[in-house]
Amino acid sequence: MSNPTDSIRTQVPQRVQQVTVVGAGVIGASWVALFLAHGLRVCVSDPREGVDAEVRDYVARAMPTLAQLGAPQANNEIGERLRFEPDLERAVAQADQVQENGPERLDFKRQLWRRVEQAAPAGALFLSSSSALPATDQAAEMATPQRLLVGHPFNPPHIIPLVEVVPGKATAPESVQAAVDFYRAVGKVPQVLRKEVGGFVANRLQSAIFRECVALVVGGVVTIDELDEIVTNSVGLRWAAGGPFASFHLGGGDGGLRSFVEQFGPGMEKRWASMQREVRFDEATKKLLFEQADAAYGQHTRAELEAARDARQIAILQALTGVSDSSKG
Repeated sequence: MSNPTDSIRTQVPQRVQQVTVVGAGVIGASWVALFLAHGLRVCVSDPREGVDAEVRDYVARAMPTLAQLGAPQANNEIGERLRFEPDLERAVAQADQVQENGPERLDFKRQLWRRVEQAAPAGALFLSSSSALPATDQAAEMATPQRLLVGHPFNPPHIIPLVEVVPGKATAPESVQAAVDFYRAVGKVPQVLRKEVGGFVANRLQSAIFRECVALVVGGVVTIDELDEIVTNSVGLRWAAGGPFASFHLGGGDGGLRSFVEQFGPGMEKRWASMQREVRFDEATKKLLFEQADAAYGQHTRAELEAARDARQIAILQALTGVSDSSKG
């Protein structure tokens, strides 16, 4: 069975040899592992004490997973391809591309990008992993806003394929294409959004769904572990094979989405109306959710939960790749 990342290293644009990852928390470290597994040189800029050991440990844990997914250099020695430089200006001085993963604060990002554009090479591309802050807002004080856009991954980036590529009002079309080409070359599935919207698309969907999840638990309909079981055995499987619109198009039979909306639309509108009640993370709601989370997940360590999650996600990705390949034969 072939893998979507097979032979992908030859497709990495020649302009990208050195990537600087700014901020090496969970998202940043995951990017580091992915880039290294595709043969790139990576400089990590994060002033936290002990970040070197933290990132190297994360990369070591991620490499077997990346090897399973077909990353071409996941089994190779990292050697000098990974280095650490806490000084931001020195870290980006030779960067072909910068992937930023800093705090979700607009003042922080504006200041950071001003510093980066002054120190980085003129042709470097700037990408923010922000999950909510549009590139237009981040680039408001930049001299070269045409180089900046959002490249928002889904966690963890080294496994989940999606990257939402969201240009700002001043982003140059060639910067968008360069970002798409790069992400696709390292095995990602980039999707360019047609306009900026707070939270982008995937997180808006998560927020809408999670709102109803919380409401159902607070309303005593299910517990959180029961809701997880429902989702993973119904819409989770369905949407892994076809998104909401494709699923409902098939649900309409020969008439497709038109028939679905005519038949099931009125009932759906009633459910929409019933979801208008306020849902908040007040103290009572948090107490209930946290107690149930402790009961559902507390007997396992984070490492155990992550390992189980990653194994399932890899199995799904590999299964889907096999189906996709066989349908082309």
